[in-house]
Amino acid sequence: MKIITHISRILVGLLFIISGLIKLNDPVGFSFKLEEYFSEGVLNLPFLMPIALMIAVFVVIFEVVLGIMLLIGFKPKFTVWSLFLMIVFFTFLTFYSAYFNKVTDCGCFGDALKLTPWESFTKDIVLLVLILILLINLKYIQPLFGRLALNITVLASYIFCLWMAYTVLMHLPFIDFRAYALGTNIQKGMEIPAGAPMSEYEMLFIYKVNGVETEFSQADVMANKVPETAEFVDRKDKLIKQGYVPPIHDFTIELDGSDYTEDMLNEPKLIMLISYDLTKAEHDGLNELEGFYQKAIKKGYKVIGMTSSDKSIIDQIKAEYKLSFDYYFCDATTLKTIERANPSIVVLEKGTIVEKKHFNDIDLVTLN
Repeated sequence: MKIITHISRILVGLLFIISGLIKLNDPVGFSFKLEEYFSEGVLNLPFLMPIALMIAVFVVIFEVVLGIMLLIGFKPKFTVWSLFLMIVFFTFLTFYSAYFNKVTDCGCFGDALKLTPWESFTKDIVLLVLILILLINLKYIQPLFGRLALNITVLASYIFCLWMAYTVLMHLPFIDFRAYALGTNIQKGMEIPAGAPMSEYEMLFIYKVNGVETEFSQADVMANKVPETAEFVDRKDKLIKQGYVPPIHDFTIELDGSDYTEDMLNEPKLIMLISYDLTKAEHDGLNELEGFYQKAIKKGYKVIGMTSSDKSIIDQIKAEYKLSFDYYFCDATTLKTIERANPSIVVLEKGTIVEKKHFNDIDLVTLN
């Protein structure tokens, strides 16, 4: 049992540290995932959405430090009970997501490793069992160092995590695990390889039978199993088997109902100034955009804004900050995936991403 306890201690500690550091590399991305959980369609906790980033930073720092505390044996009772309560909460979330099909990716390992809802739930069940072993055998968890060394290690861990969080929030993640990383060609990222498996769908027909909406399969309809008195309501396609989904699949550049994606991605020198939601864009960042735009067009760049905000918001922001470039439309989720700053700067050469910068680093953008 002592050996099993030590193995559990190492596995749990390392998993919490690795998972926490991956999310700490991109706390904004984790906050987007928390917003998804807090939304009305999932946990219905919309009052937590404005502080999702604050919660994300706290959770990931606590996760990393708890993993380190477990490995070095710092305050074992507090550490193991904290891990237990955290994994119980995570297990509930992943089960809820999997059973009700609410959130398709828990974000446990950020964008570095995508897990299906049931894979995430299984992972949490395994961790729960390992932590229960630690709870039962607390007496075997002994400190590795003296009290002073333990305190210094924990304090250093907190300081490192705070520094890392501040750095990535004021700039960008150290490592970009997303589909729009440097060097990515967007056109190629949207391609579907020859012979790739296609998604399979089942057509369902909805009829009102005796006042109740009832679903019928295509086979039922063909076999005349729908009552003659039934009233047709709607038809929908139900996904049976997911086919190949390219890494980039929702990227568009639209203006006034016209699609300019292909034209823009063929531009030799294109800069996108991205704000997924202009009402949430940082004041300091918006103030920098017009001056940067003027410098970029003098260097021969095509410069466009990218947002999911509607025209009235765009007009309001352009007037307030005296912006003279056009904002094109793109889906908010896609824009959140591309960048983590609002606003942010992305430089492309014929569809290939060659530079990405936080608005705090706008003066560092290379304009050739």
